[in-house]
Amino acid sequence: MNSCQDTLPFTLAACAEMLFRDLPITERVARIDALGFQVEIWDWSRHDIKSLAATGATFSSMTGYLEGTLADQEGADRLVATARESVAVAKQLGIPRLNLHGTGLDGQGLPVQPGAEMTGPMWIRAADTLHRLADLGQQHGVMFVLENLNTEVDHPGVPFARVEDVLALVESVDRPEIRIMLDLYHAQIGEGNLVELVHRCAPYIGEVQVADVPGRREPGSGEIHYPAIARALQEIGYRGTVGLESWASGDDEQALRRFRDAFTL
Repeated sequence: MNSCQDTLPFTLAACAEMLFRDLPITERVARIDALGFQVEIWDWSRHDIKSLAATGATFSSMTGYLEGTLADQEGADRLVATARESVAVAKQLGIPRLNLHGTGLDGQGLPVQPGAEMTGPMWIRAADTLHRLADLGQQHGVMFVLENLNTEVDHPGVPFARVEDVLALVESVDRPEIRIMLDLYHAQIGEGNLVELVHRCAPYIGEVQVADVPGRREPGSGEIHYPAIARALQEIGYRGTVGLESWASGDDEQALRRFRDAFTL
């Protein structure tokens, strides 16, 4: 921090899937927690949930489904069913937000069911699926957050990938249990104009995720001026969680310090 006037207006979290990768996952979680950050995980089915809970860490979010897709009946049924399983795990870990995508992703981040061009009926089905998930979230006191992705580098062919598409869906559902996981790394690659996106999405942001471009490393390693993003978030009154979903450009602890510095105002 630069002076006694500096503040940290956001809750900061870090992704255990991407940092301290030489350690077992439970040790990664414990290390991130010890450094004063909340913890994000991805596919919970790959982890020992009791061991994660035993770390005593505070978890910010995790993937909220195992399989399925938003925009067709069979895929939607599977998405909701595995979301129900995910909610049970989230409650064991005290996780408030469960992350969604337009369709399930394989191990390389590619869509299990590609569909970049969505028809009108698919939009209607996707909104209906989100209403079903909102009912589930309301029942169990959790939030589902629909994440924007980039299709240029990491996730080609994913439907409902752009921020404008995610925002349109979330606005159409307009329920507090469905919000946006605003991923600014993906948005910079696919859309840019990040400060404007923050302001446009303001009423519907459930969580913010960050990494720099290029390389998907911590703030300060690339072209995004994250202190300006932090100020924009403060301007819209956001006081929620900002999650570091990035690789480290060098030392992992240094990456976390750079992340904290970028969001200290």
